[in-house]
Amino acid sequence: MRFGLFGTGPWAHQAHAPALAAHPDVEFVGVWGRDPAKAAALASEHGAQPYAEIDALIADVDAIAVALPPDVQADIALRAARAGKHLLLDKPIAFTTEAAAEIVAAAAAQQVAGVVFFTRRFMPQIQQFIDEVRAAGGWLEARIDHLGSIFQPGNPFGASVWRKQSGGLWDVGPHAVALILPVLGPVAQVTALAGDRDMTHVLLRHTGGAISTLTLSVDAPAALEREDAAFFGESGVADVPPVPWLPVEAFGRAVDALFGAANGGPAPALDLAFGAEVVAILAAAGESITTGRTITLEPGEPG
Repeated sequence: MRFGLFGTGPWAHQAHAPALAAHPDVEFVGVWGRDPAKAAALASEHGAQPYAEIDALIADVDAIAVALPPDVQADIALRAARAGKHLLLDKPIAFTTEAAAEIVAAAAAQQVAGVVFFTRRFMPQIQQFIDEVRAAGGWLEARIDHLGSIFQPGNPFGASVWRKQSGGLWDVGPHAVALILPVLGPVAQVTALAGDRDMTHVLLRHTGGAISTLTLSVDAPAALEREDAAFFGESGVADVPPVPWLPVEAFGRAVDALFGAANGGPAPALDLAFGAEVVAILAAAGESITTGRTITLEPGEPG
């Protein structure tokens, strides 16, 4: 499958480009970036070609991978889907439910496959854990703390404008929601508050009655940094296991999932519809922070 990569930032360097170059069933065709010099450097490093025009790269490939801010990604993904190209998108797929729904609709209309790269969800240990807790059942709540800082010296994401502006809700929040949904099911109501240092607290009521509590930040003091996740219920406590940080390996599995769907297999668990569901929940949390209200997701609405 011929792939084009859109984006030249730290995540493109850490995950997308090396994984595409290493995958035995991928022809890594080219790279487009908002900085042509960076696109040329990244393409040269991995044996691909730099492209000056978005639509030119879309035309030359079978599938695209995107490592760009969500609003920039959404526009490119929509153009690619309408051109009949398969999509391997980063989380979140967009900043608004409307933009996410447009991508889903365009992909469905052109019958193209889509996968969303929720990094740790592509690690076998996490999938095994999800399978086990789903089989056990009886879960009443989940709690996820994901607090860190992109502003520590040497952190490659400290210069990311969209992460600075959107904070932990939109950066690490998608990972938290993607872990909870397959166990506790769809979300009916969302309440959220945001405090100093990007300390964001999100409360989710799932349609089955369970409650999830998320504490998120990408500007937490060093003494508060932590990453903990657990489910609580009739079976007791199920702690989400730690997994090694292997983004290239995880991205390779995301490519495999896209291949399977593109070749007529079942829809991936982390498909575009799932990505849109996550966006709807995060957008509701943002609305709750702004308005001070609990936001109800209507039946049939993503989320």
